Amino acid sequence: MSLLILGAEHDGERVDIRCSDGRITEIGPALARQQGDEVVEAHGGAVLPGLHDHHLHLLAMAAAATSVVMTADGMDEIARRHRASPVGQWIRAVGYHESISGVLDRQRLEAVAPGRPVRVQHRSGAMWVLSSTALEQLAVHELHDRGVERDESGEPTGRLYGLDWWLRGRAPRVPLDLGAVSRELSAYGVTGVTDATPTDDGEDLRVLAAARRSGELRQRVMVTGGLGLDPASESTLPRGPVKLMVADHRLPDVAQLAAHIARAHEAGRNVALHCVSRVALVIALAAWQEVGPWIGDRIEHGGVIPPEQAEMVARFGLTVVTQPNFVAERGDQYRRDVEPQDQPYLYPCGSLLERGIAVGASTDAPYGSADPWKAMTAAVSRATASGHVLGPAERVEASQALAMFLGPPDRPGGRVRRVEVGAAADLCVMARPWRDVVAELDAGLVSATVVDGRLVGVRGV
Repeated sequence: MSLLILGAEHDGERVDIRCSDGRITEIGPALARQQGDEVVEAHGGAVLPGLHDHHLHLLAMAAAATSVVMTADGMDEIARRHRASPVGQWIRAVGYHESISGVLDRQRLEAVAPGRPVRVQHRSGAMWVLSSTALEQLAVHELHDRGVERDESGEPTGRLYGLDWWLRGRAPRVPLDLGAVSRELSAYGVTGVTDATPTDDGEDLRVLAAARRSGELRQRVMVTGGLGLDPASESTLPRGPVKLMVADHRLPDVAQLAAHIARAHEAGRNVALHCVSRVALVIALAAWQEVGPWIGDRIEHGGVIPPEQAEMVARFGLTVVTQPNFVAERGDQYRRDVEPQDQPYLYPCGSLLERGIAVGASTDAPYGSADPWKAMTAAVSRATASGHVLGPAERVEASQALAMFLGPPDRPGGRVRRVEVGAAADLCVMARPWRDVVAELDAGLVSATVVDGRLVGVRGV
């Protein structure tokens, strides 16, 4: 059976497109229908390569769907769930930020949900806050790690930094509906993702691989993983670079980071270094200077890339995978909290492209909105929620913003994938012509999504 897309706009012409065995097999006007064809009517809408989100976290997206979201009434919702939930059941919350909920610690969580194990994840994904009951159940007082913040008496405050790997094996796992995550991504025209979780747990990969095999997770999935992940674990999922954290709460020294990069290169793998701050980027670039960068090594986030560092990024041939959506989602907070000299260079795009740096875009969902069209809009406008333009020199054209989601999975920011005979049949069919698509950059214009020649999402379904 093949899929036939009728009346699509392609390279300025109205054509039909046939997909068979996972590939585009014919493009031309008035293609003959064949018995058993599944037909999609494009009605003159543009057909694009399927979008690829180059950095998100699938399992965290699924977990977030069942968690309390820490909006202004987040603490009230935790209290409500405490009253309604069975005794002993954990409460999980996400999206916490001090500017919305104030400073959280174990006592404050214990006061709102006494006797209840509660864990709340910071919006950055780098910190969890646990209630006193949760600390006791997990025996955090026995964990001697600098990621456990302690008060003057040496007792844990409830704030844990960079300890996802430890919590994952101890806190109860929440039910995961990867099918719902997949349906959401399909509605945006996303046909592939790179899961950028720095996990060393092969079980995480097995969960993703099983969801792919069953059809629950319909997008193509590339995974990163940490240095400790067994190379043989779940080999059915394509491997991207090794994810290394240059986290501000636990900055490595240059020699240590250089050794990690060298180990990954010796294993034949590129590296993806998590760098949010100026300091983290300076350390990362110094480590690359010491060990030597590989083409395909990349910077994840690039939260602050001033001109002097951008020059080094270009000289080293590094790729940047960034999240312009954070300008829209968090820009007003950045204006309050980020040093003024860094604000023009937050999550840059335009200045990097001008230097010839490969830039891939992503959403970092669930830590940002999973809608890539919102990220594109933010890259074009650089507007915060209040309408302030943050870093106007970093604006890009709409076609450039879209292109940052159309690069190959293993080469973000590389040559844009094309809709052509022989290409993989991973497609995003729009409801309107190209000129309207780039004028609006709106997920509401996605009418159908095709992965491996199969229809996986139709607007309204």
